[in-house]
Amino acid sequence: MVEMKDEVLKSLEENIHVKEKLKSQADLIVRIAELMIKAYKNGNKIILFGNGGSAADAQHIAAELVGKFYKNRQALPALAFNVNSSIVTATANDFGYEHVFERQVEAHVNQGDIVIGISTSGNSPNVLRGIQKAKELGAISIGFTGAQENKLEKIVDFCLKVPSNDTPRIQEAHITIGHIICYLIEKELFGSD
Repeated sequence: MVEMKDEVLKSLEENIHVKEKLKSQADLIVRIAELMIKAYKNGNKIILFGNGGSAADAQHIAAELVGKFYKNRQALPALAFNVNSSIVTATANDFGYEHVFERQVEAHVNQGDIVIGISTSGNSPNVLRGIQKAKELGAISIGFTGAQENKLEKIVDFCLKVPSNDTPRIQEAHITIGHIICYLIEKELFGSD
């Protein structure tokens, strides 16, 4: 039992350490929130996508924007492109898995939209292709990655790199960042209570 408690404490300490180091990127988090607020004010939408745990983060953030974070307010347009299993599997079957986000970007993204690719490695081929297509269409591109050098950071307009190479710690930080951004958007667009 003591050994398990030690593992719990170790995981919590690692999480805290990553979050402490993430404070150095507060200005970038604010900049991303500002871009999203501006997009909403201009009638644009937010698109997110990723694989596995990053898909869950994309879906979670989209849900906070469409539903609510804290406030009962009008819905904000946000889509997670990994949630439609028919589109994902049909595209993967007909074109290859690396095209599942690119095709949806082509179908739905307009100039001025914000497209967020979430990838702990920053090297997921389908995320890279989706972001590249978004850039071609005039969207603002954002990457959420881990600390290692990666391909996504080289093609996005803004990249938030969590200071860790441990996938669970990166994903925990990604959803924390998503929550902070959702809070800032709600506060700016709908006021604070």
